[in-house]
Amino acid sequence: MIDLFPATSDRRALLDAQRIVAAHACAEDQFDEIRTIAGVDQAFFGDNIISGIVTLDYETMEEKDHAYAIVAAEFPYISTFLSFREGKAIVSAYRKLTRKPELLMIDGCGINHPRSAGLATHIGVALDIPTIGVAKSILCGRPERPVPAGAREFCPLTYNNRDIGWVLRSKENCNPIIVAPGHRVSMESSIEIVRRCLRGYKLPEPTRQAHIYANAVKRRVDVV
Repeated sequence: MIDLFPATSDRRALLDAQRIVAAHACAEDQFDEIRTIAGVDQAFFGDNIISGIVTLDYETMEEKDHAYAIVAAEFPYISTFLSFREGKAIVSAYRKLTRKPELLMIDGCGINHPRSAGLATHIGVALDIPTIGVAKSILCGRPERPVPAGAREFCPLTYNNRDIGWVLRSKENCNPIIVAPGHRVSMESSIEIVRRCLRGYKLPEPTRQAHIYANAVKRRVDVV
């Protein structure tokens, strides 16, 4: 794995790492037939980060595997530098999976980032795996037009005259979520895959189940 998580908070080193990520990021489909898809989300307790990954059958959304890692939080939360806070925990949890999924869906941004190096893109490049980012708010850019009110309606998110993701109303009467390619996934496939993973909730099942799992692990370690 390329060392994209420098052990420093020096801004220049962090920006250099993000430039490498952006240079290696691929927004084209480079993945096999999707049989399993995993979601990852984080929970926090004390000075630690819990990264929980849940792998699901792509057709049925039935759980097939799960793993977690607990890593000390060595980096503070700084907007647009989330990868350096959460990235190592995600990598550690991913490596514990007994069977690697064809695609990883990450709670965070992908190329919809001021430097095209959101968490999903950073992890995708670091592990050289297909990733999609699913965020709850817009980090940069603006919708091409207002998102229609109906469930599963979507429109492009643009930044500097470039399409960088999608604004998706995944559930009626809910704020939209933001979908974007991370690495080795195209714009078109990113929205198609996320919509296919919706099961009546605001979040697609991979990241929704990962959120539930990470917080279940947190409850267990809190009482130990």
